[in-house]
This record gives sequence, C-alpha cells and structure tokens, in this order.
Amino acid sequence: MPHQRMALYMQDKHDMRYELEIARYAEERGFSEIWQADTRLARDCVVMMSAFLTHTQRLRVGSGVLPIWTRNPAVIAATWSSMWELGGKVDGRGRVMLGLGAWWEPIASRVGVHRERPLAAMREHIEALRQLFTMEEVTYQGEFVKLDRIRLDVAFGDTSPRDIPLYIGATGPRMLEMAGEICDGVVLNYVVSVDYIRDAVRLVEQGARSAGKTLDDVDRPELIVCCLSDDDPAAAMAEGKKLVAYYLATEPHIMKASGVDEELLERVQSIMSWPATEADYIKASRVIPDDVVRELMAVGTSQECRDKVQEYVEAGVTCPILYPMMDDIKPVVDAFADFG
Repeated sequence: MPHQRMALYMQDKHDMRYELEIARYAEERGFSEIWQADTRLARDCVVMMSAFLTHTQRLRVGSGVLPIWTRNPAVIAATWSSMWELGGKVDGRGRVMLGLGAWWEPIASRVGVHRERPLAAMREHIEALRQLFTMEEVTYQGEFVKLDRIRLDVAFGDTSPRDIPLYIGATGPRMLEMAGEICDGVVLNYVVSVDYIRDAVRLVEQGARSAGKTLDDVDRPELIVCCLSDDDPAAAMAEGKKLVAYYLATEPHIMKASGVDEELLERVQSIMSWPATEADYIKASRVIPDDVVRELMAVGTSQECRDKVQEYVEAGVTCPILYPMMDDIKPVVDAFADFG
C-alpha cells in the first residue's frame, strides 16, 4: 500500500522565516508537499513558493490557489516555468504544481475586478496554460484569454515540456465537475464537512468520466484546518471557532454547502465585518457551538485531529493539506508524520 501523502498549508498566520524552518522540518519528517495560499492582499504565493523551493530538497510546492484575474496566463506560465526550473526534479518529475482559483468577494470588486462567467474564464486559462507548458507556439482566441503566436521563449535553458500539473481550487458543483473533466487535480476547500467532501468527490468523478477518465486520474488534495493542542484542547477549540466565524461571515456559500444552520449564519454575519478585527472574531465565536467546529475541521488533541483527518481521507481525499492554526506548527507535523 502506498504511503499516505501529507502536506502543510501556509497562509499568513505565521512568520515567514518560521514557515521556512517548518518546511525543512516537515520534509525531514516525511511530508510530501506544501501548498501556499495567495492570501487576500497579505501574502503573494509566488514569493513563498520560491522560498520553499530553495529551502527544501524534495518537497513539492503548489499554489493554493492563485486567482486567475490577477495575472495574464502567459505570465502565469512563465512564472511557473521559472519555479519549475528553480525547484529541479525529484524522482524524475518537477516539484511545482499550479492551483488556480476564481478569487472571492469582497476583494475582487474592490480592486476593480469583475468576475464574469468564472467557469468559462477558468476553462480558458486551464486550456491555454496546458498548451503553453508544452513549450510549443500557442494561439488561443477565447472570450477571456487571447494569445497570438506566443511561446515560453526560453533561449538558453531547458526547453523541454514543463510537467506542471494543473489544479482548480473548486467549491461549487459546476466548478468541481469541470475540475474533474479538464484538470490533473482539484484542491478541495477547507472548513467543510465530510459529507460535503463525499458529494464533491462524486462531482469530480462525474467530470472525469465525461472526459473518458476515472476518479483515480484526478488528484484530490484537501485543505483541512488543524487546531491541535494536547496541552490545551480548549484553546484549540477557541482558535477553531474564530476561523469558523470568519468563514461564516465572508464565504457563506462554503458554510451552506456543509449544511450549517441559516440562523447561525445570519447571527455571525450581524457581528462580523470585513476587514474583521480580532475583537469581531472573538465576539462572533461565542455564538458558535463546539459541534459545528468539529464538523468542519480537525480540532482538539492529536488523536482527535488524526481521527478527523482519517474521515476526510476515507471520503476520497488523496492528500490532506493541514492548515495549522496554533502558533506552534511542530506538534501538527509530529502528529501526522506517521499517518496512514
């Protein structure tokens, strides 16, 4: 039986230099990859991915996820080609992965981006990027992507095709199905229930079958929040509640997909604003029951967190991408170093 892949997810919760130290530690303990968020307007994923590639030897590194509206697809291709070159190959394959997302509100509209027809826009980006990574000349005339006889014009380096797998960070049914159809993988969202993941995997499988593939042909990593403390499980629960409060307020569609009560959604939204303050998080977290948090993430002791992550794996997740919410990440790495 193959070893269970394990990954870490980094946003902007921790100091950058500490994250680099943790990346090396996770690699030593057998973790397979790191996925870096393009976090709101706080952290650029390309900067951190490049740093991870230079501070580790074997870890694969992915974007979880890059908004398609912020860079031209030709520029995305050149950027990922550069990181592919920087990371080198391990066991005959490149170390970088490209996860794309459709961005979210209210950031998009506040910076002048109109997210029109995100499904069509995403399909065009995936198709164009796949062609660009062949290193051949590409002409692509879509509604959103327009390329006229361009190629990744590497003049002095390796001009072989870039083996960079393409993922969509998908939440809604149609995007999940499309990811199964056209991508190498899907980055499944976090702060969702196990039942939601089962349904999501079925949708990915439908998309795969429509393209003549099987579910096994589509990688299915999932972001999973991990609030872990063997010394103080109550503090871990409190931290988890703050994150649930944030998602209830800013991404209610994710909460609804997991069956969170509409009344609770409305109560939290009446307390929270965006950008939210620490005081908002704490106030909103007081109205969130413990069982809601346990439905949506791994929280509590090491064993409780391992048990919850196992549920997600059994629901169809190929690689848990653990998002550590406590200040100390090492206990999370230690708890999952021998998982599976």
